[in-house]
Amino acid sequence: QVQLVESGGGLVQPGESLRLSCVASGSIFSINTMGWYRQAPGKERELVARTTSDGNADYADSVKGRFTISRDNTKNTVYLQMNGLKPEETAVYYCNADIRHYRFSPDYFGYWGRGTQVTVSS
Repeated sequence: QVQLVESGGGLVQPGESLRLSCVASGSIFSINTMGWYRQAPGKERELVARTTSDGNADYADSVKGRFTISRDNTKNTVYLQMNGLKPEETAVYYCNADIRHYRFSPDYFGYWGRGTQVTVSS
């Protein structure tokens, strides 16, 4: 079993910043991609940012230049630094990871955290 736990969400005013964290725990041999997605009520879940174990990163066009994804492989943790937040970015932010469980079983499985609420409002 694997569990992903997000933290760092909250209420901020437009233009302010937040830093999200996600820690993976459980039966983990290695982790390939880790990423952040967000979903507002009635909307489709969308990719915000993702990163591979070697440091390559992809971002949604709307957040390029403002958000930065990073990870600490020794702690199985991924971060999302969000600067200059906008009201339309209010959503539940979810952590995602592709995880290999065992040394002699090379398959990867996808996992989701339960999400952390980010609200951007005056």
